[in-house]
Amino acid sequence: MGRPMPGPGEVLWTDEDRAWALALAEVERDCCPDCGQPWSEVVDPKNEFSYEAELLRCHACATGARESHRYQRAGGDDRGIHVSITKRG
Repeated sequence: MGRPMPGPGEVLWTDEDRAWALALAEVERDCCPDCGQPWSEVVDPKNEFSYEAELLRCHACATGARESHRYQRAGGDDRGIHVSITKRG
């Protein structure tokens, strides 16, 4: 990720590259897929009330959800629909 392409006879992945990639894989393996917090912490019963949550509205996603809902209410079939969101210029 940023290292120049190796020249002739040079390896693509150094031992350090492999070590970093394996370390990242280990960190990612220990993450909740929804909140990104470490599984080893979030599944421990003693941590049940250790977290706070804040609701935030993504205005881009909200716009897409409103458009999708409008489409459904008008009788549109939403199977396979993807919403493309662009910021007004």
